[in-house]
Parts: sequence; C-alpha cells; structure tokens
Amino acid sequence: MQFNSIEFALFLPIVFLIYWAIGYAHINDPLKLRLQNAFVVLASYVFYGWWDWRFLLLIAFTSFVSWGSGLLIAKSSTPKAAKAWTAANIVLNLAILAIFKYSDFFVREFGQLFGISTDNLLLKIILPVGISFYTFQALSYSIDVYRKKIEPTRDIIAFFAYVAFFPQLVAGPIERATNLLPQFQTNRQFNYDQAVDGMRQILWGLFKKIVVADNCATYVDQVWATYDTQTGSTLLLAAILFTFQIYGDFSGYSDIAIGTAKLFGIKLMRNFNNPYFSRDIAEFWRRWHISLTSWFRDYVYIPLGGSRVGKWKIVRNTFVIFLLSGFWHGANWTFIAWGAFHALLFLPLILLGKNRKYTANDVTWRDIPKILITFCLVVIGWIIFRAESIAQAWDFLCGICSSSILSLPWVESAKTILPIPFILAHVILFEWFNREKQHGLAIESLKPLARWSLYIYICLLIVAFGAQPETFIYFQF
Repeated sequence: MQFNSIEFALFLPIVFLIYWAIGYAHINDPLKLRLQNAFVVLASYVFYGWWDWRFLLLIAFTSFVSWGSGLLIAKSSTPKAAKAWTAANIVLNLAILAIFKYSDFFVREFGQLFGISTDNLLLKIILPVGISFYTFQALSYSIDVYRKKIEPTRDIIAFFAYVAFFPQLVAGPIERATNLLPQFQTNRQFNYDQAVDGMRQILWGLFKKIVVADNCATYVDQVWATYDTQTGSTLLLAAILFTFQIYGDFSGYSDIAIGTAKLFGIKLMRNFNNPYFSRDIAEFWRRWHISLTSWFRDYVYIPLGGSRVGKWKIVRNTFVIFLLSGFWHGANWTFIAWGAFHALLFLPLILLGKNRKYTANDVTWRDIPKILITFCLVVIGWIIFRAESIAQAWDFLCGICSSSILSLPWVESAKTILPIPFILAHVILFEWFNREKQHGLAIESLKPLARWSLYIYICLLIVAFGAQPETFIYFQF
C-alpha cells in the first residue's frame, strides 16, 4: 500500500478512528494501551501485507528474534555471554538481509571474476519492501540493550508495534528504540494541534511526491532511456531534475510518515532538514537521510574510533561508513561508487577539522554561492547513484562535458517541461522561508485566512499538476 494511493486514503481514516476509539474506551489504562498497540500491529501488518502477505512472515520473525535477544542479553550472567547474544542477533539479521538483498550480486560477481556461468546458482528472490529499514531498526534495539541505553521490554506487542509501525515501516525514518519504543509503552492522548500539524506535513509531503518528484520523473526517465543520443545540456537538465526528484520522493515520504505518526500521538525523528541548502558536503550529510546517517555514525563510525584516532584510521573510518551507506542502498557497484565519491568529498573537511563548520541552522542569502557549489557536487553524486553501471555513469558525465552543453536541451513538448520550473520554485521558496521550522508547510503562525488560502492553493497545485503516480524510489532499498 502506497501513501499516494486511493487504498491508503481509505485506510488511514479508518485506522485513525478505530485507534482513538480504543484510546478513549472506558476500560482500564493497561488494557487500553495493549489493545491500542495490538491494533497498531494489525493495521501495520495489513498495510505491509498489501504488497505480498509472505513478507509478513519475515518481519514477524525479525521482530520476534530481536525481542527475544533483548531478554537474553539482559539475563546474561557475564558480559561475554551478553556480547555473544548481541552478536548472534546481529549476524542473524544481517544474514537474512544479505540473502534477500545481496546473494545474487555476490554470486554474479564471483562468476564474472572466474569466468564461469552462475545462472543456476541465482536465487532470484523478490526483495521484501523496506527490509533494509526495519532490519536496522531491529538491530539498534539489541545493540542499545547491550549498551544499557534501554531496558529490554517483555511487552512483545509494544515491540512488534515498534518494528512494524506502518507510517515509517517501508522507507523510514529508521527509528531508535530509545525514542519510539517508550511511546508504545505509554498511554497516548489525542493532541489537536499536533494532529493539525501532522495534516499540514502530510499535505506538504504529498505535494513534493505527486507534483515535484513524479513530474521530474517523467523527463528524467525519458532522457536516461536514451542518454547516449542526448546533448550535454539535456543530460545536465535531467541530472538536475533527478536531484529534485529523489529529494521530493524520499523527503516527501518522510514528511507523510512523520505527519501520519502525529495523527496517532507518535513523534518520529526528523529525516530531512533542507539538505540542498547545505554549505558543504559535511553539512549535507547532517541534513540528508538523518536517521541512516546517524545510525552509521552511532553504530559503526564511533565504535571504530570515529575521528579521535590517527589520520589513517580517520580515512579508514570515513570510507567504511560511506561505502556501507552506499552498499546499504543496493547490490550494485554504482551505489558503492556513490559512497566512495562522497567519502572523497568528505575527507578533506574532516582531516582539516572543518567538518563541523556548519552545524547551526543559520543559512542566509550570503551563503548561496557555497550552497550552489555543494549542490553541483551532489548532482554529480546523484548521476552515479541513478546509473545502472559505472560505465553508464561515466558516459553520462562525459556527455555533459561535451561541446553540446551549450545547445538547448531537448523537450518532448512545452506542456511537459514548462510547469517544472514553476513547481520547483514552490519547493525552494516554501522551504527557504520555513528553513528554521520542521517542514515547508509549517505555517501555524499565519492568520487563519492566510493558512487556509495556502492549504487550498497547495491542493489545487496537486490537482492541476499531479503526474501519473510513481512508486517511491526508496521502496527498492
């Protein structure tokens, strides 16, 4: 079930009404909480099983194993035993992820390396939607229990709700048990202001997905399908539009997820903080896919020593987290190359101690030259990310650098391309003027007439410019 579908438009209000009907039922609080959490699990499994009911067996197994590991870690009589149980859970979860996501990749690469046919060895398994997201969420729980950052829970229903909570189940944010699990162990009260802000954020997320991402996708897909015959200017335009497409698609999903969670009295972490307003690559990674970046920082980078080690180990640690981040996205060398590219951009900053230069949310008009330089570097990275192979990425970049860069870009018709600058201007301006707030449509301080005028205006833009619905890009990860 997708956020931009009719099914979800019917599913959400039904779940919302039943959830709060349970929350305000005249029964004792502990039973009310368990029933509410049980309903969250049921609704989440319906939401997830909409793609393929067989996926439910995998997420249930992951949830049960991780819940049980937390209890075993806490009951361990020695630190060595606790460490062993933690390692066992990590290995098991990563093994499941590797089998579904990476097994065929490694088999194919092995065959190419030794020049042998491996077609009969390929598993050709359907990749379960969102497996990378909920696996990392489950892993963080057992690691945090081992580190004594959170007490293990005996409440299996609350834990299953934590892993499978449907707004963020498929594409994040990747929540930590320290933040989300306690919310399922505490009675929730409906908060009108929070719910209204959630609806605003959902509307903004739908605009970014349906209007921005899906309109850009139409042009981007056409150009990439025939990239070897296109001019440099056309390739450059497609690269820029893909940069906005992936942002509108992924941050749009996150906005809808966070806004939906607010309707249920749940606060999810922020996943995007206007990343294209970054003044260097280090700031970009503090603003882009924050839940994944901070996950690798806390569970990989810092345990390796972080930046408090020698220069060569800093280089190693930086490449480790960026290569892992790239490989997390998929079984393709382009993702690894994309991670390596960003590691190369990040290294000079961290080695010179300038990686924390921009930590405050204080971007101004005077920073626009730095923002544009960073944006150009990010565009190059997205070309590598979007390509199907390293060779294709190289050809695409070479095509941009050809003399045809000075020609006019190809357009199928004025109807398909003219609305895009108008659409992108809305995203840039809304998010620029609300850059210190939680999302681009955080306009609660405006007068009611102005607020409702903007709501209606955004809805009209969605109706007028809504493109053919596209699957969210990050569903494949």
